[in-house]
Amino acid sequence: MYRIGIDIGGTQLRIALLDDDYQIVEVHKTANDRTCDAAANCAPLVEWIRAKQEAGFELAGIGIGSPGPLDLKAGKVLNPPNLVGWDNFEIVKYFADATGLPTFLNNDANVAGLSEALLGGGKGYESVIFVGLSTGFGGAFIYRGELINGAHCNTAEYWNSIVCDDPNGRGSANPGSLNENAGGTGIARVATAKYSRPMEPKELFDLYYVGDEVAQEVFDFCTEILARGLANIYWNFDPDVVVVGGSIDLYHPVYLEEAVKKAARYLPAPDSLHIEKARFGDDAGLVGAALLVK
Repeated sequence: MYRIGIDIGGTQLRIALLDDDYQIVEVHKTANDRTCDAAANCAPLVEWIRAKQEAGFELAGIGIGSPGPLDLKAGKVLNPPNLVGWDNFEIVKYFADATGLPTFLNNDANVAGLSEALLGGGKGYESVIFVGLSTGFGGAFIYRGELINGAHCNTAEYWNSIVCDDPNGRGSANPGSLNENAGGTGIARVATAKYSRPMEPKELFDLYYVGDEVAQEVFDFCTEILARGLANIYWNFDPDVVVVGGSIDLYHPVYLEEAVKKAARYLPAPDSLHIEKARFGDDAGLVGAALLVK
């Protein structure tokens, strides 16, 4: 029996066929064309699934990871800022009607976290928090193998947690939020203000590595904000383990390492925050989406 995992992204859509052990057998990618609506963009995925059905593959169902906000009860994508033309798209009904397969939906960060909790860095732990540290923050809370979604699919959306006083620092999140001060977007925002010119995280880290004093100031500030965020996660969820993935941690591990050291000041014991690294990389969303299919 095989499962289909779909990862909805702002620039491309990815679909995979996975076996009973959640190993990826085949992956297909297609562009997310901003000049077309959601149904037109998803049509090639439906054709790909139908081809697998016609080839004799026995499919248990379809799992979808999509950027939010979502209405999980209605199986609907609401108004995601990075998906043009997808507002109020009944994505579960679309795929179920087109393929005849049971279809399941959840937030893209949630499904990435599910894969890491059940099969990756959090495997074997009862209570797992996932942190996707990249352009922004993604998060998920998995308890006893189940995603905890909350009433409005907002559990573990700590990217919007307010961790400092910054009335002018509003982008896609609350002023003073973790996202706006410690994720990739936040690092760029803080660095741009300090240098009075546009800055990206890579340039900031390059300057930090060669001892630039201003870069050191930005690094110290952002790691302190991340430390507060990690401490808040600890006190709110008390997880067995926090699994961290994403491009910032992948290419600049010193960032998380410094934040964890600083977070120890806010914890009952220095080693009580247990960190593991994510293992699935870019495939976490595909594997996690397939895990939605029971």
